[in-house]
Amino acid sequence: METEKMLTLEAFEEASECVKQAAQETKLIYSEYFSAQTGNKVYLKAENMQVTGAYKIRGAYYKISTLTPEERAKGLITASAGNHAQGVAYAAKAYGCKAVIVMPATTPLIKVNRTKSYGAEVVLHGEVYDEACEHAYRLAEEHGYTFIHPFDDLAVATGQGTIAMEIIKELPLVDYILVPVGGGGLATGVSTLAKLLNPKIRIIGVEPAGAACMKASLEAGHVVTLPGANTIADGTAVKTPGANIFPYFQKNIDDIITIEDDELIVAFLDMVENHKMVVENSGLLTVAALKHLDVKNKKIVSVLSGGNMDVITMASVVQHGLIQRDRIFTISVLLPDRPGELVRVASVIAEQQGNVIKLDHNQFVSTNRNAAVELRITLEAFGTDHKKKIIKALEEQGYSPVLKVTSL
Repeated sequence: METEKMLTLEAFEEASECVKQAAQETKLIYSEYFSAQTGNKVYLKAENMQVTGAYKIRGAYYKISTLTPEERAKGLITASAGNHAQGVAYAAKAYGCKAVIVMPATTPLIKVNRTKSYGAEVVLHGEVYDEACEHAYRLAEEHGYTFIHPFDDLAVATGQGTIAMEIIKELPLVDYILVPVGGGGLATGVSTLAKLLNPKIRIIGVEPAGAACMKASLEAGHVVTLPGANTIADGTAVKTPGANIFPYFQKNIDDIITIEDDELIVAFLDMVENHKMVVENSGLLTVAALKHLDVKNKKIVSVLSGGNMDVITMASVVQHGLIQRDRIFTISVLLPDRPGELVRVASVIAEQQGNVIKLDHNQFVSTNRNAAVELRITLEAFGTDHKKKIIKALEEQGYSPVLKVTSL
């Protein structure tokens, strides 16, 4: 199918039927927690529960369906930070094609291994997506492979837009759809179809502040390349948005919100504790963005784009999140080096229901040990108010606790 026919209602309908062969229809999940927090009716579009753990299978599968048998026979190649890689690998296997995937060397191991598990050949190259993409183009030229772009392709964007078809079918009166933005393929597909079906729906793109290439491009009025992309949201760490899709994005996106990495850490804990779901950092952009929307009593859908997060990253995010929320903190107290002082401090903390995780007793903080030794205590608390209560109780007992940087 020629690209001119893409991103039309007919193409979206065809894509919706096509992707059913490979993708799951992910149902909306009503969030009581985020609805109460924001004063809106918030629904989650859980693409983290998709077959490959992300929405990317939609665009990849539809794109491959539009290729000629000759193009498929040459073998497929793409570049991806992980989720598109799995989508192409899965779709290529379904169509019986060879697939070569170039991934940045920094890609989480879970994404590399999953991609290999679908039968694809994985090449690790470069630090960010853009460097991997350049290498993939070189390999495509060298070996004659058919290149499947992760976002700057109208057919791929049409496949991603099938998400909007499902949302509107299930929630016809949706007011806002929040969509993560990396290169812009997902947001282009979702916004274009949503506006075709109902121009009143507001589509908000959400980017990591450390890689806000689409926001910069919209402000410039043309595609620009950022000097770097620095964010924990690896799936959206893109320096240059798609030039082919940019005009559609410009036309159909109502606004862009940028999110700091710290907000994603809080959103991860919110999602795990309140919805028992693992969502990767890029997928959490739309959850973090809920607090930035100055609206009430609206029906809002947050697209959770994926859930492919490796366990080491997860552990790090949880740890930082607990520290950020004052659920874990470290204090230093100076006390005389005499028997019973440690017990006294511990009993003050115990009375306030603080839970000691780690103790570090430094006798060499001062040359006069009788005057002072340092006790560093890492504690678990219920949150900021509880932390303040523990510190106040120690102060009332004559100690002068000093907050320290926590490292577990």
